[in-house]
Amino acid sequence: MTAVSEAVTSSAMRTREATVRRFAFTDMAFRAATRASAILVLVLLGGVAVSLIAGSWEALSKFGVSFLTTESWNPVTENFGALAPIYGTIVTSAIAIIIAVPIGIGIAVFLTELCPRPLRRPIGIAVELLAGIPSIIYGIWGLFVFAPFLQTTVQPFIISLFHGIPGLSSLFAGPPYGIGLLTSSLILAIMVLPFITSITKDVFDTVPAVLKESAYGIGCTTWEVTRRVVIPYTRVGIMGGVMLGLGRALGETMAVTFVIGNAHRISASLFAPGTTISATIANEFTEADGALYTSSLVALGLILFIITFIILALARYMLLRIDSRTGA
Repeated sequence: MTAVSEAVTSSAMRTREATVRRFAFTDMAFRAATRASAILVLVLLGGVAVSLIAGSWEALSKFGVSFLTTESWNPVTENFGALAPIYGTIVTSAIAIIIAVPIGIGIAVFLTELCPRPLRRPIGIAVELLAGIPSIIYGIWGLFVFAPFLQTTVQPFIISLFHGIPGLSSLFAGPPYGIGLLTSSLILAIMVLPFITSITKDVFDTVPAVLKESAYGIGCTTWEVTRRVVIPYTRVGIMGGVMLGLGRALGETMAVTFVIGNAHRISASLFAPGTTISATIANEFTEADGALYTSSLVALGLILFIITFIILALARYMLLRIDSRTGA
């Protein structure tokens, strides 16, 4: 019996040791795979940055800081400046986010707090379907339907409404072209709306029901519950949705190309044609027949890369400040 017991014990110990070694190997392999994935992201990011810097070096070395401060863009004389595309990119993206964020959050609040249950799924699916529409479809619709509507109805009304008012008359001045900065901003707002709405709705659904029920139990209204409970609890997720929408707006190409007018100039009027970094690259990269011309377009891509990085860094800093104030 003693020999048999020792054999059983020895077999069990060997089995246990084999299991432990297998678990250790699996854990080590998993750790190595996840670490390699994280390093791969950094390598890809660094590779993109190095490629953009190398491709734009000729233009940056020739024009220097004036490339960022010059509005002129003349391929014939090879005189290039990025100020107009930078201005158009920032203005259109900012207006789009200003319009889309409150509407997106409002739709998310309605779907999670106020919408009748039979309508939640159809409306949610309809919002998500907007995200699946190709950008070129938005561009065609904007050019042939939305822009003529603005040209014949909205823009003349706004021009007459703000005529003679200091500041606003310059902001909404000029002939009603239909296309321009404001039109592209509205198209971008429609395009980023489903991203912001879907993510905001999903993070609203993660709020524990006991928190909302407790707030309602002490007499809070829906507005107070949303403002004091839901939004503070999900602020990081909401910011993530906003940043995703902003990233889509900054990099959108085809839809903007159709309706912005593609004019390399800066105008105080939102009705005037303009351009963005993405639209400029899409329009002119195939026609760039010189090394300096190509390098200037790559430099625009580098600027867009830096703008996106700065905005994401600022968003992260804002979240850290919010967490520090709330003690989270």
